[in-house]
Amino acid sequence: MTDEIDATFSVSFTHRLRFARGIFDDGSSVLDDLFSDASPPRVLAFIDGGLAAADKDILARIARWANAHDVPLAADPTTVTGGEAAKADLAVVKQVVEAIEAGKLCRRSCVLAVGGGAMLDAVGLAASLSHRGVQLLRMPSTTLSQCDSGVGVKNGINRFAKKNFIGVFDPPMAVVNDLDLLDTLDDRHWRSGLSEAVKVSLVKDASLFEQLEADAAALVARDTAVMERVIRRSAQLHLDHIVDGGDPFERTEARPLDFGHWSAHKLEQVTGCDLTHGEAVSVGLAIDVEGSVELDLLERGDADRILALLSALGLPTTHPALRDVDVLYEGVEEFREHLGGALTLLLLQGVGSPVEVHELDVQTVRRAIERLV
Repeated sequence: MTDEIDATFSVSFTHRLRFARGIFDDGSSVLDDLFSDASPPRVLAFIDGGLAAADKDILARIARWANAHDVPLAADPTTVTGGEAAKADLAVVKQVVEAIEAGKLCRRSCVLAVGGGAMLDAVGLAASLSHRGVQLLRMPSTTLSQCDSGVGVKNGINRFAKKNFIGVFDPPMAVVNDLDLLDTLDDRHWRSGLSEAVKVSLVKDASLFEQLEADAAALVARDTAVMERVIRRSAQLHLDHIVDGGDPFERTEARPLDFGHWSAHKLEQVTGCDLTHGEAVSVGLAIDVEGSVELDLLERGDADRILALLSALGLPTTHPALRDVDVLYEGVEEFREHLGGALTLLLLQGVGSPVEVHELDVQTVRRAIERLV
């Protein structure tokens, strides 16, 4: 005889997203309001090494801000490795975990992470693992992380040459997009994050795609007002999907926000991150756009329009690594394994009109790539 007890429960989260400028300058109350809600007894601040090199006053500015606003720092603001190197091994995670222990942070304390998406992933993983979860406040500093990854609910690092193999789902207490931080970016990284805005427009919002087409020249010329509009809309679309999509922790098969990513992740691996994540996503979008044409899902004219936008934004649509299709195609199985269950990929029927597919054979990918190389 068997007794069975099934008890369903849910947990409520509030995802806080804020946009501002000069967060650590005098007069800004954005963080005061967030900390007031959370009441953190102690705070540890970690800053992306690349950001600290570009903004040499940021460590001192954070320390001055904390002192002026009676925020109890458990230690001086600290730099950690930035870029994809932050996720290459456990070094950043270990550094942050040890600092949390040394600073005697508790679960109501807060880790403040300021930097690019890879650094936020690694620091966030450390916060999630410590005491089963110390609060995390993310402050993305790149166009890519402000458009996309900084708003997400995932933390992780790479292992076994696979993207995000070690990681957790753990929503941050808040995400603050300080648009002034984007001034520290070089032109390449300024443009790089726009691939994620193109991606979300293709699967969620045709009007954003049209806006990107109209504003491409201004974006490349670093028009900050135009970039702000794009980031706000892209971040909102990503946030809406997390909150309203019905699957924030990816328990089902489809991941619309990973359109173009099965090959992007593989490209980062095989090129040794010669491509930034944003650039790899751009190439991945181009592959899946051409794949959609090969499967008679997408009109040639729509595909050309998408590729033209990527080029107008200064983003790549090809790379020498595409010549080894068999190696690249391994990314399909790695993507399926990472998600679990049957293969589910998103392709396009039109701009703003995605469709799920459950098969993508190597010959289709080969023909798609032949149009790009």
